[in-house]
Amino acid sequence: MLDLKPPETLLELPVRPRRLRQSAVLRESVAETHLRPADFILPFFVTPGQKVAEPIAALPGVYRHSVDGFLRQAERALGLGVRSLLLFGVLPEAAKDPLGRSAADPAGPVPQAIRAARAAFGEEVVIYTDVCLCAHTTHGHCGVLKETPRGVRIDNDASLQRLAAMALAHAEAGADFVAPSDMMDGRVAYLRRALDQAGYSEVGILSYAVKYASAFYGPFREAAKSAPSFGDRKTYQMDIRNAREALREAALDETEGADMLMVKPALAYLDILARLRPQTQLPLVAYQVSGEYAMLKAAARAGALDEALAVRETLLAIKRAGADLIVSYYALEAFELGWL
Repeated sequence: MLDLKPPETLLELPVRPRRLRQSAVLRESVAETHLRPADFILPFFVTPGQKVAEPIAALPGVYRHSVDGFLRQAERALGLGVRSLLLFGVLPEAAKDPLGRSAADPAGPVPQAIRAARAAFGEEVVIYTDVCLCAHTTHGHCGVLKETPRGVRIDNDASLQRLAAMALAHAEAGADFVAPSDMMDGRVAYLRRALDQAGYSEVGILSYAVKYASAFYGPFREAAKSAPSFGDRKTYQMDIRNAREALREAALDETEGADMLMVKPALAYLDILARLRPQTQLPLVAYQVSGEYAMLKAAARAGALDEALAVRETLLAIKRAGADLIVSYYALEAFELGWL
């Protein structure tokens, strides 16, 4: 072997970062980023009926639950310390129409689930509800359609009225936050005004402020039965090539009265989270969307990676980039299995 001595300069070097990595206990004590159950929002797909638990093929381990099953899963979440829930309604095709009127039905699955959770758990849960028309319209778009000289387009301002009716139905049922995901211009201000005028000034708005027209939503559209029947959503969701526009969208929503801002998807847009963090003092939420979850599940099933380590690493990356809260389908599994 070569008898090589370390350079004299290295021997004299006073700074050695490895000193802080010498044991698991030491690494834990100096870790900059931590994940707690309180950092997570658990999404649920709520559907009409009783004793319904429909597995979602594209999202292994995730189900469409009727209200009774949702309550059992919510109790399970509370037992782990995950106390924030995000509700999506899933309806049969027969309940849908071009205007998405069922979105404002006080007897719909989401208002029913809100009332049931509030009765069962009181203030022990924070209930967020998705506000969008896509799961309620026959065409699957997030707003009301209109004919224009350029073809069928989303009627932005007419859509605001339908979204406000939906938000009010959720507020009346007892939601803590409504979360508009439609990406219509001006919807935060419109919802804020509608909520305040109806006496729900205490109900907050978590705005999907930065929502990209992403390929990672595919499994969700199966879960919510909300795929558009024609075209795509690129005229209202953000262009994946744009970053400055994200900062503008977030600033507009904050000015309009949003209480929290969301970036969606999460992993492919960590740069957006990091750029947005110093721009706002509002809590930032990142959505680890269905495609991100499904990719990790598929890779784990194929033996390509260690699921526990990969989940922990990706969730830490989201938190490290600037998210205060993370919406994730992994919120139950990761804590039950001790991955976090």
